[in-house]
Amino acid sequence: MEILNKLKILSDAAKYDVSCSSSGSNRSGRKGDIGSTSQSGICHSWADDGRCISLLKILFTNYCIYDCVYCVNRASNHIPRAAFTPDEVADLTINFYKRNYIEGLFLSSAVYKNPNYTMELLTDTVKKLREVHRFNGYIHLKAIPGADKTLIEKAGMYADRMSVNIELPSDQGLKLLAPQKNKEAIIRPMNYINSRIHQSIEEKQKFRHSQSFVPAGQTTQLIVGATKDSDLKILRLSEALYKGFNLKRVYYSAFVPVSTHPNLPPLSSPPLVRENRLYQADWLLRFYGYNAAEILNDEKPDFDLDLDPKCDYALRNIDMFPVEVNKADYYLLLRVPGIGVKSARRIISARKFGKLDFEHLKKLGVVIKRARYFITCDGKHYGIKSMDASAIRNSLVLNVDKKYAIESGEQISIFSLYPQLLPANEVISTITGEF
Repeated sequence: MEILNKLKILSDAAKYDVSCSSSGSNRSGRKGDIGSTSQSGICHSWADDGRCISLLKILFTNYCIYDCVYCVNRASNHIPRAAFTPDEVADLTINFYKRNYIEGLFLSSAVYKNPNYTMELLTDTVKKLREVHRFNGYIHLKAIPGADKTLIEKAGMYADRMSVNIELPSDQGLKLLAPQKNKEAIIRPMNYINSRIHQSIEEKQKFRHSQSFVPAGQTTQLIVGATKDSDLKILRLSEALYKGFNLKRVYYSAFVPVSTHPNLPPLSSPPLVRENRLYQADWLLRFYGYNAAEILNDEKPDFDLDLDPKCDYALRNIDMFPVEVNKADYYLLLRVPGIGVKSARRIISARKFGKLDFEHLKKLGVVIKRARYFITCDGKHYGIKSMDASAIRNSLVLNVDKKYAIESGEQISIFSLYPQLLPANEVISTITGEF
């Protein structure tokens, strides 16, 4: 098969593997190397300065020994199959880089023959890129569950970032949809990568020229909607992964109904809004000091699809509000919808020089259209007359003031049909994830 046909098949097969974010890696160049990476990011991501940066995202092969019913590449599915060789992937990456098409490589794979055989091919590929072609750009490599740790160790010396996809958030889900896989085989390489990253950091502190191991950290991916697992269960798992394995990111992928099976839910389209709510809640876990039990609980195990998790939390804890912005501490300010990490820091700094009013808050980046229900400025409140959760919710969700909603972009999300209506601070908030 011609390499261009392989590229067409295997780049299309890779689109369900979600892990597009900034790299977090900063490799220094050496004489004779080509390519570089920086902390601004890679992987079809938005850089800090607004640039969209890209990588070559492919599967090494879509031949698979597993027959997971939710996967388009499952063994029983009749689709075009292809497999690269390590030399072909290396040549593609170098040629695409020289043409300025890409800045790095995202390489994943189905499991071909067995986990060790597949991992060996992936490791050989990145070794050729680093040692033969002297490629110093960003490489994100998938670690194959069940592969020997010596192979993962070797691969980690060449990759900037590695990831092991958990995919299904529960043992029951694995048994139902992927009975050939088991939780232990997935967790084992994640645990090993985490311990080697810590070891590498300690060695760097002692020995100046020690070799780095996965300097940009590890990530994982969870599929949303393929099983009956609640949002709370998924969020608790993410929280445990961040604490136990120091993951850089957990990625959430809305289940795409690529096949029909009695064990699969009858979805007509991917649950994209639910995926978005998980990303918003994930941001609260990582940067806002929330825990999973605050965002959801057993009485309310799933997200309100009409309201973002931060607003939902505020309405369920309405007795905490309104908050006086001239007195509240940093962590209490972060609980206010419309106040993000940056704007909370600006408020703390600015109020040292005088009392703040609503005009000041606008200039500091606060999204007044949400925050006004939950704050006071020097005792003044510009929300509705009573702090009634139902009334505030209706005002937020139903856009009672149509004129205000159109002008300010009320409840605009990444699914908005009219992004041009967003004011500048809203665009920045959407890109960074603050809300």
